[in-house]
Amino acid sequence: MEVFLVLVYPMIAALIHWNISPEITKLFGVFPVRYYGLLFAMGIAAAYYVMARIYKKEGIPPEQFERLAIYTILGTFIGARLGHFIFYQPEYFWKAPIEIFLPIAKIDGAYRFVGFGGLASHGGTLGILIAIILYCRKTKLGFLWVVDRLAIVAPLTSAFIRIGNFMNSEIIGKPTGEGYGIIFQRVDNLPRHPAQLYEAVSYLVIFCVMLFLYQKNNRPSGFMFGIFLILLFSARFCIEFFKEDQVAFEQGMALNMGQWLSIPFILAGIALALYKNKPTPATVSLTTD
Repeated sequence: MEVFLVLVYPMIAALIHWNISPEITKLFGVFPVRYYGLLFAMGIAAAYYVMARIYKKEGIPPEQFERLAIYTILGTFIGARLGHFIFYQPEYFWKAPIEIFLPIAKIDGAYRFVGFGGLASHGGTLGILIAIILYCRKTKLGFLWVVDRLAIVAPLTSAFIRIGNFMNSEIIGKPTGEGYGIIFQRVDNLPRHPAQLYEAVSYLVIFCVMLFLYQKNNRPSGFMFGIFLILLFSARFCIEFFKEDQVAFEQGMALNMGQWLSIPFILAGIALALYKNKPTPATVSLTTD
């Protein structure tokens, strides 16, 4: 209900105060259940459902899809986690490496369960690409065939994740300087751009575009993946102008880290979209070893 109100409120009022607790409840009074984790899981489930239908429609054996799900989920989490610390907090690799790989943090001299709080979308994208390379080598499925179809569902998952960020009152936007925006009361009392929702809506639109393109036959292999990279990372690049810097070293930079990391993906997308590669079948050989 809260998320629905946030999406419609800007149409009926100029300002909203946001002070929802990130935690839904605690299991056994110890382990927190958070909106972010729930929405992340919902995003993966939604992508799983759509991708399963695509594989079924195109006659790919179910075991190939199950293997894809495992590879991409692991690639997403490992890549996003490592990407956050490589790009934003590299000092953790020698100061607190245990906190990179385990959902704990040292607070007041004692380790406590905090969940995986640092995930970078650029790292997640690289992690998925590496995972798909390994997956294709194992299954003999065509790499461009797979990423063209993953390009359909990836924005859907990303939209759920950004709504999770909103529930956490994190990755907030810059102050609007006017009497409109959202006041994240867990941060301060300034009206700010809801940058997380800007991204979520953008990603849902991109999902619809990719779904539309999928209905059109005889697209060159890699074309859909290229369009996905252009749209998603261009949206990310533009919305970064409305975001607060994530880490201190970004202050004073003409472009922040998220924007610099988006540029190579946009260029790669342009190259793929322009490359007139012929449509290729799904597989070289549908082996399931």
